Amino acid sequence: MKIKGEYITLQNYLKYNDFIDSGAQSKVFVLSHDIKINDVSENRRGRKLYPGDKIDIDGAVDTIE
Repeated sequence: MKIKGEYITLQNYLKYNDFIDSGAQSKVFVLSHDIKINDVSENRRGRKLYPGDKIDIDGAVDTIE
C-alpha cells in the first residue's frame, strides 16, 4: 500500500483496505486477528505505520510504501 503522508495508523490501514467498514470496528478486529508489524505482534489500533513497514494480517503480507 502506498501512503501520501508521513505515516498511516493501523486503524486507517484496516479501513482503507476494506478489512473493516468503520473505525469503531477496529478494536474488535485488532483483538480477534493475528496482526504482526515487522514480525512483532501488534494489538494497538493507533500504531503508526511508516514506509518500509511490513504488515502481516492472518498470513496476508503487505509492505507500506
